[in-house]
Amino acid sequence: MALSDRDRALVLETFLAEAADHLRGLEEKLVALEARSTDADLLQEIFRSVHSLKGDAAMVGFPHVADFAHEVEDLLDALRTGEADVRAETISLLLRAVDVLRALLSDDPAPADLDATRQALHGARAGRSEAHEVRGADPASGPVENRTLRIDVSKLDRMLDLTGEIAIARGRIAQMLAALPEGLGRDILEAHLGAERLQFELQEQVTKARMVPIGPFFRQYGRTVRDLAHAHGKSVQLRIEGEDVEVDTRVVERLRDPLTHMLRNAIDHGIESTELRAALGKSLDGTVTLRAAHEGGLIVIEVRDDGAGFNRARIAERARATGLAAQPEQLPDAELLGFVFAPGFSTAETVTDLSGRGVGMDVVRHNIDALRGTVDLASIEGEGSTVTVRLPLTLAIIDGFGVGVGAETYVIPLDAVLECLSLPAETHDGGAGNGVLNLRGEPLPFLRLRDRLGVPGERPRREHVVVVHHAGGRAGLAVDTLYGERQAVIKSLGTSLEATPGLSGSTILGDGRVALILDVPALLRGATTLS
Repeated sequence: MALSDRDRALVLETFLAEAADHLRGLEEKLVALEARSTDADLLQEIFRSVHSLKGDAAMVGFPHVADFAHEVEDLLDALRTGEADVRAETISLLLRAVDVLRALLSDDPAPADLDATRQALHGARAGRSEAHEVRGADPASGPVENRTLRIDVSKLDRMLDLTGEIAIARGRIAQMLAALPEGLGRDILEAHLGAERLQFELQEQVTKARMVPIGPFFRQYGRTVRDLAHAHGKSVQLRIEGEDVEVDTRVVERLRDPLTHMLRNAIDHGIESTELRAALGKSLDGTVTLRAAHEGGLIVIEVRDDGAGFNRARIAERARATGLAAQPEQLPDAELLGFVFAPGFSTAETVTDLSGRGVGMDVVRHNIDALRGTVDLASIEGEGSTVTVRLPLTLAIIDGFGVGVGAETYVIPLDAVLECLSLPAETHDGGAGNGVLNLRGEPLPFLRLRDRLGVPGERPRREHVVVVHHAGGRAGLAVDTLYGERQAVIKSLGTSLEATPGLSGSTILGDGRVALILDVPALLRGATTLS
């Protein structure tokens, strides 16, 4: 029976999703095979993946994919039988073949590298004069992998939105019930609170459904590390720690580019050449470690290398030359190394160990800021460096601290808040929106949120300051009212507010009003007193 257009579209969607999984798995396993060339079980797994992809492609009408996969399968069979050897060149060829398969699956019938790769595959099977017949399923194919249900993340986003809206509606009902005369509606209120607990549990489960282990995401970088190392004539191993740590799938998606850049930076300019490592008495193989861990309500991701580290003297020299600091040598390491993230900071013109290490790192910080995270750098010259990124576990829900300015309510991400205090009376007067106050003997620069966001109205007689993290230090936000901690389901800003600096989203309060969520780094970045 012929499939309808809708059914065929669903079949193709499923095939393409599973094919993408096959190709990602093949890259990981091929990189592992290079280090474990005699691992027959691993080679068998690689063969099964290509065999499955070939069969699926033929079934759904991708004969060009099936034909090329069959040629890859022939080379893999030669490796299984010992007619060809597992060498670095062979792994490189098979990785090229994965790229060709990916291009073929993207509806490109003749990728630029197709013919050359096909010829290379035939050449690698030197000594095999006969083409293999199409095989049936391998009887030793092992247990069938557990299958999971594929769900569009946008559907999970909508489910989370709905649970948040239900919470808002229930909050309004609770307020109305609580406002009734004493004793009236008490039973209804108790039943309502019981249902509210179930709603919170539902929201928690929906949030957990969005969480994925970070291990598969980390392992995809095995190919990136291998290719970069080979391109620079270096030997680099990727080590992964904390594979079981779970994080929101949206965080993973948006972490891809900055993490790729950090890895490239470590391999291009951190890890020394094999010859130099030998002269320094180091292991010939450099190591780049990707580590994930939970820290409170945050996920911590580290990119650590055992290379040359950052040259503190060169950073100080460049910071002075670019006007970032008059006496950078006197700054603590954390602040000095932080200049690497400054826009335009570069030592690319130099020929020292530091050359190029700062290029583009401002882009990394910008991307991490957009995820409501922080990024820090630590380094020991000659021993290596560590870039540490701290991110919220989810981008859908935020633990926040509510503040009021005039008639408006704002939410500050709770992980940015250090403490709250009253603004001293002597700072209340005057027209300047920014200022500096004395916090236990330390200067604390602050800005008035009212002036920064253009909120109309007069300042109250009593103001408060929320002390927050800022660029490795502290800063203050002066507000009218402190509302305290609250959990908020994040919603996107309207088109009229998307370009407003200092705002990252919105949420709906229990009384139905909209509150804006502050982007603290962006909010403080343009304040001259705080820079």
